[in-house]
Amino acid sequence: MPLTDLPLEQLRDFRPDVAEPSDFDRFWAETLDESRTAGGSPSLVPASTPITELIVEDLTFPGFAGEPVRAWVTRPRREGRLPVVVEYIGYNGGRGVPGEKLEWAAAGYVHVLMDTRGQGSGWGTGGDTPDLHGSDASVPGFMTRGIGDPATYYYRRVFTDGVRLIDAVRELPFVDCERIAVTGSSQGGGIALAVGGLVPDLVGVLPDVPFLCHFGRSVQLTPDQPFMEITRYLAVHRDQDDRVFRTLSYFDGVNFARRVTAPSLFSVALMDGIVLPSSVFAAYNHLAVDDREIAIYPFNGHEGGQTHQWVRQAEWLSARSTP
Repeated sequence: MPLTDLPLEQLRDFRPDVAEPSDFDRFWAETLDESRTAGGSPSLVPASTPITELIVEDLTFPGFAGEPVRAWVTRPRREGRLPVVVEYIGYNGGRGVPGEKLEWAAAGYVHVLMDTRGQGSGWGTGGDTPDLHGSDASVPGFMTRGIGDPATYYYRRVFTDGVRLIDAVRELPFVDCERIAVTGSSQGGGIALAVGGLVPDLVGVLPDVPFLCHFGRSVQLTPDQPFMEITRYLAVHRDQDDRVFRTLSYFDGVNFARRVTAPSLFSVALMDGIVLPSSVFAAYNHLAVDDREIAIYPFNGHEGGQTHQWVRQAEWLSARSTP
């Protein structure tokens, strides 16, 4: 597997100008205000699982426009308020069956795994959250759904779900609201980065090979799906590129990275053909926080560091979330 991008010495300094709409902050403030105004309360019930040594619960919370979104909550059998890791899922995966992901709970955290609306059919064991909104013309997949306008774009709903999950988690009686971190791999890393830019008081932002960054470069140069969904769309809709990239500028991880205020641990793989290393560095190098690190896996593709990276994340987060 070859290197897929610039040499590492160039990546470390790669800080491109990425288009940012003048009303970016207003767009997201109004989006979140509208969904919070829609109301709704989280509901938490026991999950059906053979797991007995951890508590596993089924969370339903109000996401975009108050619409119901599902998540698994897995936590130690321990009294008191615990630190939290909220995790978002990779492209077209779902939350699966209860108890599939136990590492964070076994390490002493409340682990909250958000289902991604409308996804959950590409790998894994499925999802449980429909996307209640229709779509204009799009290729099969999610990258072009509603892409003609930022108000209708698919990821407006997903990123709002991610923020509203933080709101819901803060209401849970066993949660330490001052020790909430967000993480995820690939698409999940992109969602975590967006939430990190929209929620100011997190203890950590941990995007793993994050997707959805530097759309301008990624759409033109990424050799694999799913960025190529946008490439295919523009190959047919030949006069829509300005409109499409204007929409995408509201969802670019680089623009969210500029707004992250929490300590951050990224990862990148230099042989990644799904998420270009330069797109990850574009976001990482725009972070304004002093407490930041990036783990580099020179000979890996999109799998990145896998469990090696989780161990690094757990050690890093423990140093920042232990009272």
